[in-house]
Order: sequence, then structure tokens, then C-alpha cells
Amino acid sequence: MSLTINIFYTGVGQNAQKFVKEMETSGLADKIRAQVGNERYEYYLSLEDPQTVLLIDQWTGQAALDRHHASEMMDEIVKLRDKYELHMQVQNYVPTKAATKDEKFIRK
Repeated sequence: MSLTINIFYTGVGQNAQKFVKEMETSGLADKIRAQVGNERYEYYLSLEDPQTVLLIDQWTGQAALDRHHASEMMDEIVKLRDKYELHMQVQNYVPTKAATKDEKFIRK
């Protein structure tokens, strides 16, 4: 069962956006996307708060996420977060069968 983590990175000025740019241009984000068990790794900018960036990080399950957390890539991510002095809010989600009740509200 997939595990989705929403991570809100917030920093002063454009630090969160600079962090994302460095994650992407350094190739680190692509390395994470290539890890076994990664299903999604996408950044989004907030229209309401330009100092905040949302990362949607999805894994096949907790074991895949644990392997990612134990990888050397995490050290690089932590260094970049420290470099840009980012703060984080984290929300974890696991899909439920109840979500299928909402299908009638989704236009495809």
C-alpha cells in the first residue's frame, strides 16, 4: 500500500524555492525518483505563501521510505535544508477505501 508524505518547506524570502532549484539542478531529486519504491517526488509552489514549497513524496510503503531515509541522499538533503535554513511541516497519508466514495465528485 502506498504511503504519501506531504512536506511543506518554509524559509525566509525565496530560500525554499532556491532549495528546490538546487535539488533539481544537482540531480539529487532525480536520484530519489530513481530509488526502488519511489512512486512520486514532485515540488509545488504555493500561490498563497511564496515562502513555502510543497513536496509530494510517495513510496510503495514504509520499508521503501525507511531505505530512502537510511540512504546517503538523506545526508545531502539535510545539508541543503540547513544551507537554506528551512523549516518543515510533515503530513503522512495512507490511502483508504473510503476515498472511493468521493469518486462521484471527481471529473475525469
